[in-house]
Amino acid sequence: MPPRFGNLDLKTFANFASTIGGFKTSELVLKGARILEIHNEIDDDPADALIPRTMHPAIPAYAIINVMHAPESPVGPFSIAEVRIAGRTGVRPRGFVLRSYCGSEAARKELSSRWGFPMAPGEVSLTLRHDRVVGKVVAGGVTVLEVELVDRDAISGADIQYIASMHLARNSEDGKLVLVQVDPEYTFSKAERGKPRIVTLDAAAFGAAPHLRLMNPIMASYATADMTLPRLRYICNPELPAMQGTTKIAA
Repeated sequence: MPPRFGNLDLKTFANFASTIGGFKTSELVLKGARILEIHNEIDDDPADALIPRTMHPAIPAYAIINVMHAPESPVGPFSIAEVRIAGRTGVRPRGFVLRSYCGSEAARKELSSRWGFPMAPGEVSLTLRHDRVVGKVVAGGVTVLEVELVDRDAISGADIQYIASMHLARNSEDGKLVLVQVDPEYTFSKAERGKPRIVTLDAAAFGAAPHLRLMNPIMASYATADMTLPRLRYICNPELPAMQGTTKIAA
């Protein structure tokens, strides 16, 4: 069988793409970031429309829901929530970010212009309770995402591995669409696992209707870590397979 590739409609997703101001940004450390991540299987065939051609779909297909609160940063505290679709560029696992919601205008500007996050305004909260962790996004007065980790149980940070993200962004220098690889580093101080629960996921709010169809829950983790947003190392042509269209921009 020939390899499967994504078939994302670039014209539609170009409307969500941020403009990135070049590829020479420096690192940024977010001390004490709190991160909730949930993985959930999704219906395979329609999900191919949610990743660009440069990526292969994961088999089985799954979505990654991530809600993060940064208590301190150069632009002040902020929270961000996003839905990614898992896949691979070449042989390496990556998550294509559909949309990133954030309530801080300063943080939206910083993350989009330096790392190409596909930002949208929304009130994001990450709440710790004795038995669960709750992540929520309200946009336009409507809850578009609510997820929970229930039955909290401590684990080692070594048990958690986050995959790098791919952001569709427009290069300010030439106006072309590119996929920007963002692979943060983490130093964990606390980690937990639990049962995942998706209360609400409005696929349309993430540009994913009708292709995002939830199936079986996989896992949920919660961690506290120092998170380093990196210097950018690779960009890809979203219309070419990764082995043909990847450019290295930093050592």
